[in-house]
Amino acid sequence: MVNYNLAVPDVDDADVLSALVAEGDELDALVSAMNDWSVPTPASGWTIAHQMAHLAWADANALSALRTPDAFGAELKRAEAEGRGHADKAAAAGATLSRSALLDEWRAGRAELAAALRDTPWDHAFPWYMSEVTPALMTPLRLMETWAHGQDVFDAVGVTHPPTERLQHVASLGVLGRALSFAAVGLAEPAAPFRIELTAPDGRIWAWGPEDAAQRVEGGANDFCLCVTRRRPWSETDLTATGEDARKWLEVARVFL
Repeated sequence: MVNYNLAVPDVDDADVLSALVAEGDELDALVSAMNDWSVPTPASGWTIAHQMAHLAWADANALSALRTPDAFGAELKRAEAEGRGHADKAAAAGATLSRSALLDEWRAGRAELAAALRDTPWDHAFPWYMSEVTPALMTPLRLMETWAHGQDVFDAVGVTHPPTERLQHVASLGVLGRALSFAAVGLAEPAAPFRIELTAPDGRIWAWGPEDAAQRVEGGANDFCLCVTRRRPWSETDLTATGEDARKWLEVARVFL
């Protein structure tokens, strides 16, 4: 197993669960008003239907891993056998459903998963892809993915995706995922400390790391989240990096393999 190094200490479970539900509700309001889900999105080969199918599939897998970890083993074997094309294959299969059936499936699945996460001890460990997670980690991970794939849908239809305070959970994953970012490209995480200062939607500053760190990343929280979810390259954001390690991090930043 891979250690994602994404432990989420001292997270407020009620707050992040509410944020997960709210993020899904916002996307629901957008897609339920759209009759045509065949519109292409920025992800190559993926329409809006593919994006929604992927979210429904991932929610279902998270629920399976949480409730029936032994049965989830079959999914892990399929993922290992199919490699990087596994998610594409699942999205393509789900996208063949009718719009109404897929919408109903996603709505039911995300509601059931949110309830299951709420009812499970926050530190309960269960299997996930190449790793082991807890509800304390899975909840912000599902929020992050809902936000990121939702961004693809907002981009596809040319609608602004309004930034909210929920981005703090996504940004936290991005900060905590620095080791994962370097490992994904075969590099060791730099030993030097980093300072991250992000401007929240309400103008406050969200900060991580020692104030006197030489390696620094600064900019808008929304742009940072777009960068670490690989929705925008660093060069297309307002982020600034001070220090060679900080610049390299923004080039390879991610919160998933």
